[in-house]
Amino acid sequence: MDRNESFREFVAAHQQSLMRTAYLLAGDAHRAEDLLQAVLLKVLGRWSRLSRIDNPEAYARKALLNQHISWRRRRLRGGAELPSAAPPERSYSSEDATVVRLVMRQALMRLPPRQRAVIVLRFYEDRTERETAELLNCSIGTVKSQAHHALARLRVLAPELAPRFTALDDIQEAHR
Repeated sequence: MDRNESFREFVAAHQQSLMRTAYLLAGDAHRAEDLLQAVLLKVLGRWSRLSRIDNPEAYARKALLNQHISWRRRRLRGGAELPSAAPPERSYSSEDATVVRLVMRQALMRLPPRQRAVIVLRFYEDRTERETAELLNCSIGTVKSQAHHALARLRVLAPELAPRFTALDDIQEAHR
């Protein structure tokens, strides 16, 4: 049996259960289809190795979860559009984005160096708490507390950006 045929058999056998998982993760049929398609493309690219392991379905499920988390992070950072029944009240211009960047930069510059480093590493560079702790030569607990204090301080320094900090708090909470 050739590589493509064995992959087709895998998809035929597991597509429905993988689609259910994708739907439960995404909460929407269209996003679930996109999620599953993206993962199946990745699985196909690795199929020559995956076809030899005991449970390629487990790999595909883990890939679904990882892809969903990746897409969710991107959406939380503003990198993806969210569908909405109502149009936004006003459009978002590049001038608005520039103002947000300037306000954020000014607020970041007013943080103590350690807090600023934690925020930049954790949320701009999307590093884990462990990676951030290693780079800053401190404990994971220190990274968590510095991030907490920095986000609280940013809310005071730039209250107009507080909704953005709430999304960062959600990321912070997910890692506790």
